[in-house]
Amino acid sequence: MFAFLGRGQAVEQLLLAHYMPWYASKPVSGGWGWHWTMNHFDPDRVLGDGRREAASHDYPLIGLYDSADDCVLECHVLLMKLAGLHGVIIDWYGTSGLNDYAMLHRNTEKLIPWLRKAGLRFAICYEDSTLKKLDAAAAVKQGTADLQWVEKHWFGDEAYVNYKHRPVLLVFGPQYLDRKAWSEMRKMWRSMPLLFGLPHLAKNHGLDGIFAWPPVRGGKTLSPAEWRGELEPLYTGGEPFIAGAFPGFHDIYKQAGVRDDSYGTIEHRDGATFAETLDLALRSKSPLIQVATWNDYGEGTVIEPTSNHGYRYLELLQRRVKPQGYGVADLRLPVMLYQLRKRGTSDAELAAALDQAAALLFASKCAEAAAVLAKVSTTLDQQVR
Repeated sequence: MFAFLGRGQAVEQLLLAHYMPWYASKPVSGGWGWHWTMNHFDPDRVLGDGRREAASHDYPLIGLYDSADDCVLECHVLLMKLAGLHGVIIDWYGTSGLNDYAMLHRNTEKLIPWLRKAGLRFAICYEDSTLKKLDAAAAVKQGTADLQWVEKHWFGDEAYVNYKHRPVLLVFGPQYLDRKAWSEMRKMWRSMPLLFGLPHLAKNHGLDGIFAWPPVRGGKTLSPAEWRGELEPLYTGGEPFIAGAFPGFHDIYKQAGVRDDSYGTIEHRDGATFAETLDLALRSKSPLIQVATWNDYGEGTVIEPTSNHGYRYLELLQRRVKPQGYGVADLRLPVMLYQLRKRGTSDAELAAALDQAAALLFASKCAEAAAVLAKVSTTLDQQVR
């Protein structure tokens, strides 16, 4: 079987988390951004449990954050590394200046060096729905410009995901461009990327394969038998595919007034849904597995640590893939590092100690990093007293 290079060793399956770079916070960016508010919720309103109001049923363990914050990016990539992920698939909206797309592009460019530092890989999932406001000719022109930019700046990156010497590109859909448009756009590429789309759309648009996604529809609650019935045929159908794992699906769009109803629900079942979808994906022998998602709070598919689920999903992931040298206690260290950085110490010596702890975590020296972090925490606590 074809092998990838992951964390310095050959792996037969790359495990990648779908990543949203679209969050903005008032302390960092001057405003909370649409994805925390959805023009309905007010994060300046602090609830009785100390959490800020937000457009989500879940709440980040590190609090509402900004995708442009280096402290957040450091924390995220270290959590991924220690949990056994090999990288991310970044949800990307192109290079245009519409809506918040420029901000998403900027945040993606900020994330990639952190991924490299952690020894992680990345691929792009292009949202062609961004082209819906354009006429057909303008949409093809903008889509071509977007994807030529990806080819020029990212396909050649050593950290970019390739399969059999071809870059991998996901398309969330395609939702707008038709088969003829994709055929025209593919002629512009020199690198011949492998294109993967959603199961019900990829074949009609001439893409190379499909990727699994939580199969919600029609506002229904899907039972385990129903979502298994959607996933298993994808893995045995004989066409190229990217397997998927997810913790559940519980969107907040109806409550936010974004939609008249929910897309649907897949119950989390105290972690059983994630365990079963991950096991199914691992058994599929797909060379690529996408975890949907790291941090889509609007759809309730989050595996990063949250106040309501704790470290459940990363602990489960770690137990399944068994990354060498890491244990569940180590997963607490990136969050501890983040929290200590945010305590706002102006002490140069303590700031240097936190940089040292971060360097130790990137070097996989978790016990040494834990000792440094504990010392800084004790010092800060004593200063408060």
